[in-house]
Formats: sequence, structure tokens, C-alpha cells
Amino acid sequence: MNIIKSTLALFAIASLVGCNTTDKKTGASTNDTTNKIEHISKQEIAQAAAADSANATTIQWMDSLPLYLGKLTQNKEIEVTFRFKNTGDKNLVIENVSASCGCTIPETPKEPFAPGQEGIIKAKFNGSGSGAITKHVTVIANTKPSKNHELTFTGEVVESK
Repeated sequence: MNIIKSTLALFAIASLVGCNTTDKKTGASTNDTTNKIEHISKQEIAQAAAADSANATTIQWMDSLPLYLGKLTQNKEIEVTFRFKNTGDKNLVIENVSASCGCTIPETPKEPFAPGQEGIIKAKFNGSGSGAITKHVTVIANTKPSKNHELTFTGEVVESK
């Protein structure tokens, strides 16, 4: 990702300071520096993508989704866990975990998971709302065929007695 950002920044700078020339065959004005940078950036982007896919692994979610939590007490915080296993041959890196709303706060694991290793994604739901709920947690990891995984939990929030 840093390669792509650096390349784009280099492209922007080069396009501002590049030399304009005239193509002798067509008479069209071109920017030689920009053309070279565009070529380099495409090559670097392709290399970054290849390196990214070379480090990709696979993941198996061990619980059936969506997780059904049953009846939940209103305004009572609960912790939700999603179990997974690294089923590939590269380390599994969880890059980011986010939730669809502020009532759910997920945790992003800090350490990579070795091939065959199991782990969990934790999220805390604050128990807000009432009636049927459906909440989403998105996990971004170095996985193939997709980097994005949407985890869902459902339940019924009922008033405390």
C-alpha cells in the first residue's frame, strides 16, 4: 500500500515539474516525465499487487453466520466473538476490523496468525435499541479470494424487568 501511495505522490510531483516536448511524428505536445512516471507507476502497482497476492492466505469462519444471540437485555453490554482458523500457508494478518454503527465496538487483533492457528474477533455490543437487531462487523485481512469479510450477528433486544 505504501508503494502505491509513494508512486502516486511521485506521479503528482513529476506532472507538475515535467518537461513538455513535441512529438516529432505527430506534432502533439507530450510530457516526457509524466509518460515515464505513468509507466513506472503501472509497473510498481502491478508488482505491489503481485506481492500482495503472494502473501495472501485463506480463512475459515468456524461459527455459522449470522450468529444468533437470542434475547438480549436492553442497555446491557455483551461481548460477541467470531472464531476463525488460518487455513492457508501464509501468516494471516487482520488489517482492520470495523462495525456498521457506534453501538458495536470491535477489536483488531495485533499479532499475525500462523498457518493452522485459530483466533477470534471480539466485538462489544452496548445493548441499545429494542426488538430485532442485525449488526455487521467488517474484517479486512490478507485473504484470497477476497480481503473483506462481513460478519453478522442478530438478536432480540428486550427491556429489562
